[in-house]
Amino acid sequence: MYRFLASTRWIGWLLLVCIFATAFAFLGKWQMDRREGALTEISHVQRNFDAAPLPFAEAKPLFEALPADGKWTPVHLEGSYLSEDQIIVRNRISGSRPGYEVLVPFRTTEGTTVVVNRGFLPIGNDKAGQPDSIPAPPAGTVEVDVRLKASEPKLDRGAPEGQLASIELPAFAQKLDYPIATGSYGLMFLENPAPDTAPTQLQRPEEDEGPHLSYSFQWFAFGVLVFIGFGYAAKQQARINREDREEAAAAALRGEEPVLHQAHRMRKRPKKLVRRDGSPTDEAQEDAYLDELERRASEQHAAGRADAE
Repeated sequence: MYRFLASTRWIGWLLLVCIFATAFAFLGKWQMDRREGALTEISHVQRNFDAAPLPFAEAKPLFEALPADGKWTPVHLEGSYLSEDQIIVRNRISGSRPGYEVLVPFRTTEGTTVVVNRGFLPIGNDKAGQPDSIPAPPAGTVEVDVRLKASEPKLDRGAPEGQLASIELPAFAQKLDYPIATGSYGLMFLENPAPDTAPTQLQRPEEDEGPHLSYSFQWFAFGVLVFIGFGYAAKQQARINREDREEAAAAALRGEEPVLHQAHRMRKRPKKLVRRDGSPTDEAQEDAYLDELERRASEQHAAGRADAE
């Protein structure tokens, strides 16, 4: 009944179904990986963001190399801002608003210089490509609480003088005459004494894993559905073939020309029967199969009439 599945055309359809199913499975796995990454980021926020700040002496190694699970670790710093070397980072986003972030070197009382991100500044109205003003950090000895983030990768784009394209700490270090820690920087959330004006603090990261799980289920479901669709098409083809065989047999008994299913009547129009290499096409093979069924039915009818006579 399903011998037609061995034809070139149906094997081609099956291969196409397998290709689509593989692509859907890959997309489903990709969404699962994105969800896993989102859950990891959420765990870092939940574990570290609201923890008590570590003293700098304990957290100093984290400024040289920040492990993934150290993201958002709070650290307490004491020292002074080197405000003459502050710089802004362009093309930053906070709450869907574009703008800048302000980086200022901070020399601790232990003598180590780290980078503090003091916050966000909106795009200015007075001069293109610059914020209207950059609030100065507090002078003298300051206590600063920060949350750690790793240095960002280098971007394939430039920036105007006095700006950075990203928070790439090694690139910032090349602009300075003294060494700084380049493994991570601190995102400021508390200064003492507090200045009259300061950049806007960046928002708390969202603890939402997103729709990745539902998307992955959808892609996996699509991968299953293409096989279900193939099976349904094969079942319909088998039904059509069976009805044609039954019609051919009944027509032979009546001594009439069989009336084929519409799907096969459409094949009576002119078509290409031979490939370039001389082999018959799939349509020609199917027509030959149907012609053979009709011939056998006619022979059976003729034999029945001869026996009756």
